[in-house]
Amino acid sequence: MARSPLTLAAAVTAAVPRVGVVAAGDLTERSTGRYDSAIIDLDDGRRAVIRVPVEASAAADLAAQVRALRALTPGVRALLPFRVPDVLGETVLDGALAAVETYVPGYRVDAAHVPAGPGAATSLGEALAALHALPTSVVRDAGLPVRSPAHIRADVARLVARAEGTKVLPAALATRWRAASEASDMWQFEATVTLDGVSASSFLYEDVSDAPVITGLLEWHGLSVGDPASDLQWLASAPEAADDVFAAYTARSDRAPDALVRERARLYAELEFAKWLVHGHDNDDARVVDDAVALLESLAANVAGSALITDTPVDVEGALALLGRVPQSRVEVDTSMQTDAYDPEQLSQWIADEDAAREGDDGADLAVAAGAVDVDPNATAPIEPLGAAASTSHPVPAPLAAASSDEVDAARGVSDAARGVSDVAAEGVSDAERGGSDDAERAGSDAERAVSDDAADAASDAERASDAALRRWLAD
Repeated sequence: MARSPLTLAAAVTAAVPRVGVVAAGDLTERSTGRYDSAIIDLDDGRRAVIRVPVEASAAADLAAQVRALRALTPGVRALLPFRVPDVLGETVLDGALAAVETYVPGYRVDAAHVPAGPGAATSLGEALAALHALPTSVVRDAGLPVRSPAHIRADVARLVARAEGTKVLPAALATRWRAASEASDMWQFEATVTLDGVSASSFLYEDVSDAPVITGLLEWHGLSVGDPASDLQWLASAPEAADDVFAAYTARSDRAPDALVRERARLYAELEFAKWLVHGHDNDDARVVDDAVALLESLAANVAGSALITDTPVDVEGALALLGRVPQSRVEVDTSMQTDAYDPEQLSQWIADEDAAREGDDGADLAVAAGAVDVDPNATAPIEPLGAAASTSHPVPAPLAAASSDEVDAARGVSDAARGVSDVAAEGVSDAERGGSDDAERAGSDAERAVSDDAADAASDAERASDAALRRWLAD
């Protein structure tokens, strides 16, 4: 039986000392039965949400959510252009973790309903870029998962091999996915802070000047260091808005260009079908297997004759041009699992069980599947499954006042080239002072020439080094 708001309100007083509850009500928005939850008004004027899991996968997610939110210091939060819940307290209710967080107002929009053009789409792209720009030390210092490109590539190869092992995976998809996992260019990316598969509906909007703007992000249980493409996989379910989201994301990002980020995002979206198939096969569930096969056959028909990445070599000039433009999706197919059999909660639980089962595995067989790629036996499975489109908004209670945050000063480093030029100038001036006025004039002139020559040499060396590095990268 679901716990009532009054029962949950009593737990709030245990989790958050020295506060009283003045009102409690149901929190039903986007409730899928994973939690008992309520919205609570406190006597200090704050509004809070309490959640108690009712299934094992929800319990793991809630514990991860609390840990992640506690890792976000005021300074880190100040780097984000949206609100993040605060953990007010936690307690145990009937043997389960009960967590109390500040309420963040806003409405949600599912991926399939994000409109093209300025507004919701561009705000989403900018919000994701800001998330991925957070320092990775936030995750590392908190002891949260850190996965390298090699680990992620091995996980993909492992999943493809297991899907092939079911003997019902369409051959065209096996070839397509295996080629992507074996393409070294696909996996040359910079690992960033991610939410390991955040969906568009995890963000909250408010209307600002009659335009939707993202003002909050609720789901943080996947906080980790990994592939930024995992947080973009939902673009496959947003055909209208995908280009605008990605353009805003690319424009806002301050990282090195990642020419194949959209292709990897596409791959992760397609692999949701593979996960569903393997889940059904492992659990001997014929209904799930049949549903997965139907989805996979439809996908195979839609992507027939196409590859996630091409084998066409790129020269230096072409590569420089590529880095200056937004990569486009090669295939526009909605990969959301809008079927009767698909159950995202069931698949999430299976993925959690898979993670636990992999603990202690030496990964030797998976290294073979990945083409001798190193495998982390403790690596977590990427991306939470895509679900069917749900309602696009919900009524919201009176909003909270935006909490103030600490200002963060960004220190700018001085380049080695600039320091070298400064040192040369200082030496020239010192020689001038020791040599008298005539010598000073000559030394000053010499210093100016030295500065000019060194600066020109430094610029030339940098250009040659950059060109050589790019050529080595392309050769690999």
